[in-house]
Amino acid sequence: MKAKDLMVPVYDYLRPDSTLNEAVNLLRTAVRGEHKFGVMGLSVLDDKKKLVGMLSMTDILKAVYPSYMTMMNLGDFTWDGMLESLACQAGDKKVGDIMTRKVITVQEDDPLMECVDHMLKGHVRRMPVLDKGGKVVGMIYLRDIFYAVTQSMMDERCKL
Repeated sequence: MKAKDLMVPVYDYLRPDSTLNEAVNLLRTAVRGEHKFGVMGLSVLDDKKKLVGMLSMTDILKAVYPSYMTMMNLGDFTWDGMLESLACQAGDKKVGDIMTRKVITVQEDDPLMECVDHMLKGHVRRMPVLDKGGKVVGMIYLRDIFYAVTQSMMDERCKL
């Protein structure tokens, strides 16, 4: 099986100049396959539709969580309302400022074992799938590879 056999075609993407408010709205409503139910990360493409990054829920949470928090002893700190306040402030940040720039990708003809290798070594749950010209044509998800693996495990040929 190849990446193209499991990938989900890409319909939605972000641009580096999109705001986090725009990004969050798209993440919540993005199309995955034929369904519209939201995704946990999207490709970031430039004006020429070239992949320049990925934006995930984790990137957004990092944008809201101040870096100085890791250096403080916050035992007596009041947390009430802090997240909401910081989230409001982060809404106007640009996707290009917080996106992950080093993106692990696969080619559409790459075998699934190579996809698993990249995902496990890179600690990623989704990877853009590129065509021969380097254009993003789909996204392959850890969940879908897992289901393919478990389907193979349940195959009657494995029980012989």
